[in-house]
Amino acid sequence: MTTPASSTTGLVLRDDHRSVATLTLNRPAQYNALSMALLMELQTILDVISRDTTVRAIVITGAGKAFCAGHDLKEMRAHPEHAFIQDVFRRCSDLMLTLTRMPQPVIARVHGIAAAAGCQLVAQCDLAVATTEARFAVSGINVGLFCATPSVALARNVPRKLAMEMLLTGEFIDAARALDQGLINRVVAADALDKTVAHLTDAIISKTPGAVAAGKKVFYEQLDAGLAEAYALATDTMVCNMMTADAAEGIDAFIQKRPPQWPGK
Repeated sequence: MTTPASSTTGLVLRDDHRSVATLTLNRPAQYNALSMALLMELQTILDVISRDTTVRAIVITGAGKAFCAGHDLKEMRAHPEHAFIQDVFRRCSDLMLTLTRMPQPVIARVHGIAAAAGCQLVAQCDLAVATTEARFAVSGINVGLFCATPSVALARNVPRKLAMEMLLTGEFIDAARALDQGLINRVVAADALDKTVAHLTDAIISKTPGAVAAGKKVFYEQLDAGLAEAYALATDTMVCNMMTADAAEGIDAFIQKRPPQWPGK
């Protein structure tokens, strides 16, 4: 089932299947560069999905040969005004925060290149699966633009030395190194990409949505907290989670050695 967002222009395609919404960046001729219009459309769709309890997981991918080449530099050069440039980067940062704050897990399905803000998008998603041919870079430095905003997500995924190497050289790393350094979860052959992504989404939607949403929320909150505050946040989440009907059913099912029957599913 294809479900267009309101005011869509086709820059992002949405396809829903079995509680999973697949969003395809749809500027293949531009390697899915993040134009202002694409950023706005993707934000609108994510805002709608974040309130939709029937959607349990999200997959973001790209049409054509690439995942995403980053910001649309031609558009930015055509609109060099401070206000326009500020709006582009603000909207992009807001989009990245949305990915983290929405209750559904978000998976990047990566093929081809993921460069600059495209690499940022991969890093900001909760999970990422890539083909063996995928390549990753934060390459703004090659055109005189240090990838400051992509560095925020990148440095929260990979070791500091690798992040700085990528940021200072603009060079691509291959999928094997991206996997080894923690930027992505799995590397597979191109013909196994969809099956691998489906395995992850199937695992997610088989779990109780309340625990998944609460877990995602506290995971990111505790990462940015000190150790004592992180444990306090996690403790509160565990206590609240333990008081739910879902946890009661899950624990009873474990003790009774049977599959859980989640309330409301």
